[in-house]
Order: sequence, then C-alpha cells, then structure tokens
Amino acid sequence: MKRKTGQDRSITATWRPATQAVRGGTARSEYGETSEALFLTSGYAYDCAGDAAARFAGDQVGMTYSRLQNPTVEMLEERIALLEGAEGCRTMATGMAAMTAALLCQLSAGDHLVGGRAAFGSCRWLTDTLLPKFGIETDVVDARDTQAFIDASRPNTKVWFFETPANPTMDVADLTAICAAARERGIVTVVDNAFASPALQRPMDFGADVVAYSATKLMEGQGRVLAGAVCGRKAFIDDVLLPFTRNTGPTLSAFNAWVVLKGLETLDLRVMRQSENALKVASFLEARVPRINAPGLPSHPQHALAMRQMKMAGPIFSFELDGGRAQAHGLLDALQLIDISNNIGDSRSLMTHPASTTHSGVAEEKRIEMGISEGMIRINVGLEDPEDLIADLDQALRAVAL
Repeated sequence: MKRKTGQDRSITATWRPATQAVRGGTARSEYGETSEALFLTSGYAYDCAGDAAARFAGDQVGMTYSRLQNPTVEMLEERIALLEGAEGCRTMATGMAAMTAALLCQLSAGDHLVGGRAAFGSCRWLTDTLLPKFGIETDVVDARDTQAFIDASRPNTKVWFFETPANPTMDVADLTAICAAARERGIVTVVDNAFASPALQRPMDFGADVVAYSATKLMEGQGRVLAGAVCGRKAFIDDVLLPFTRNTGPTLSAFNAWVVLKGLETLDLRVMRQSENALKVASFLEARVPRINAPGLPSHPQHALAMRQMKMAGPIFSFELDGGRAQAHGLLDALQLIDISNNIGDSRSLMTHPASTTHSGVAEEKRIEMGISEGMIRINVGLEDPEDLIADLDQALRAVAL
C-alpha cells in the first residue's frame, strides 16, 4: 500500500493522543480512501516464485499470510502502539489470547511468576491452573503492596503480572514503585490495562515493560467484536512475542481490526464522558450502599494514587450489599434501564454479579481471598444521561429495601 504523506513514526509520534486515535497508523491504497480500507484476505499473490521465497526469507518487504500480516490489522497495531507510547504492538483474537501470549511467550518450565491476587477470573486461571501445568511456578500477592511482590520473588522469577485498577475490586497498584522494583531485579512487568485504556493511563510511562489489553472493552467500546493487544519494546514484540503468535495463531481478523479502528476514533470522547457519568453515579450510590469500591471517590483508600496515575478513574467500579447473592440478584432483576451483562467498556451501562459470572470459575475460597463477596456488584457506566441511570438504580435499590 502507498502510505499517506507524513505517516512515519518521526511525525506521528509527536501528535497528541486525540489526533493519533483518529489518524495514527493510517495507510491508503492507490484509491485514496479516507476511511481505513478493510482487507478481507487470507493470503497474498506474488509476481514470481523468487519473490515468494524472498519474502519468507525476510529479504523482501511484503505480506505473506494474514496469520502474520494484514494491512488493516497493521494499521490498528500502529495506532495502538502510538496511543500507548510503545515501540510495537501485536493484536490478537481476544483479550485472553493477548494475556496468554504475553506470558507464555517469555516463560518456560522452571520459571516463576508473581501475579496480582485481584484479577479477572480467566487471568487467575492462567496463574493458578494453566502455567503450573507447564512447570511454571506461580504465586499471587496483594498488588496494592509493592513489598509483597518483592518478598514473593525468587532467583527464578521472570515476570510480575498484575492489573490496575483490578477487576472487580478496583484495587490500585502503584505502577511506579512496582515497575522500578521489578527492573532492579531484572524482572519483566506485564500490566493488564483494560480497565483504563491508554486514554486514561499509560503504564509504560511509569516503567512497565509490557502492556496487555482486551481491546474488546474500552478500545472498541460498543460491544460489537472481540480483540486483544500486547504492547512493548520492539525487541520484545519482534523477537519474543512474534515467534509465539506466528506459530500458535491467535490471529485477529481484519474485520474485527477495522471495527476497533473505528472505535478508537471516539475513545477519548467516550471514556472521558463515561468517567464523568460514573463519578456522578458513584456519588449517588455511596450514600445508599454499605460499601463502594470506586477510585474516583475521595473515600477510596487509594484515591490519591489513582489520580496520580490516571487522568480520570474510568467508567467501571463495584459496590457491595450485605444481603449476599440473593439481594445482589434481586437488585439486578429490578433494573429497568441498565442491562445485566458481564461485559465492560461498552457505551451502554451494564451490571453483573462477579461471583456468579466473571469469577464463577474461581474457587470460593480464592474469591474470598481476592475480596469478591457474594454481595458485590460491578457496574460499567455508559453514555446515557446519568440522571436516568441514577433513577433506575434508585428504584432497584428500593426494590431490595435499600
């Protein structure tokens, strides 16, 4: 493809995030299309057999197979890398494909990983079940405590893996302190940034080595497709991650990449408005529920840390009811506007009961250890008028005697 004039890193890296989200990575064909082109192709033709051989040998620039390269996917990867401030990015079919690849590409039997205790249920399955199957030792710690990572580490520790804010407890990890401690020990930090997106928080600015995403969430933002991404230094992306993904094939489809590209164009607008709405909704709920876990509220024990690391606290938070699962389910069943759904990052407001959905595969004792109670509810605040959301929550709370 013929690149638009000015689409080189020395220029695009100087653009501000809102500009990068709309134009970063754009490549145009000879037709001069303004919207990114959608290349639905599995393979590519060559002018001669020698060209095919040269491309596979790495001696000629060009595409060989959409498991490795696709013009639409490459535009998305460049745009995410620019937004993240990373040297490189590889996208994948789902967020969990991204998390799995980010870990397995650099870990081998006999290595050790320290993970954050509070995490998405499938991420805990990686640390608790999958990695040990391959002879990789793991420990989980309270990610709010930097010293806990240090104390749990061993001579064979290769990776610290955590998310901030954490799903669904909204624990906030100190990125600067954790990443500095890891670097001192030659340990790679892998940060799950799905709850924030680069519009609100860029972990690499605080020293993180690798940042992984479920791009299904805020990046895509409208609940249409699945996607994942891993960002990092060029050497990691090209020499460590790419050989793993090339041969295991967690490939993002061109269509899904195109949809996420469209989502990124409005990322900044959406995430800022949703964060504003979430703060209004959280302020209402704080006076009505026994406990609320919302980093945007001054009452959150790590509010100051969250505000140092994030532009805003994001659209997602959780709260807890004393009546356990029955009361939590009763509140969800009473909703008239907000949807019951386990997704997050959507432009629509969604609520779920983590203990019976996103973390139902985690053993009860581990859920308790993570801080996920039977009365916990997670909410993703969308783009609706916050007063309508508050009215819906008010009548649902009254329906369960709150």
